[in-house]
Amino acid sequence: MYRVTTGYTVADAMTHEPVTISPNKTLREAAKIMAKEHVGSLLVKEADSIIGILTEQDVVRKGVASAGNTALKKVREVMETNLTTTTPDEDIFEALRIMRDYNIRHLPVMHQGKFVGLVTLKDILKIEPDLYEIMVEKIQLREAERKPVK
Repeated sequence: MYRVTTGYTVADAMTHEPVTISPNKTLREAAKIMAKEHVGSLLVKEADSIIGILTEQDVVRKGVASAGNTALKKVREVMETNLTTTTPDEDIFEALRIMRDYNIRHLPVMHQGKFVGLVTLKDILKIEPDLYEIMVEKIQLREAERKPVK
């Protein structure tokens, strides 16, 4: 299989101490933290373990768009627990491919079974803007599927 390498690893791009939140906090508290810290996701931490991720999309699609008082919903009710991860020594091209294939923008980084950071689409594109074309291709394919056939 043909494998592209950029010379940059996930460790070069990742945030080593991403913002975390307790699963027992409310979505309102999560939104305030996201706004204050200027981030699009929060890693959900319980004890010393990362148990999930809460993204802006989760807040909107699973929180705001659902019934009930959104502001009082708990993070644990809408967070994503099925985490797709990468390793710090992985090439950023491969991390971007994972993001594209799983339609995600935030990728927790694990090393020897322990959480060590978070890499985002923006982190990667800051280092290697030419990789933007990979994401554009996926978006164009998705948009084409939504348009009616003439």
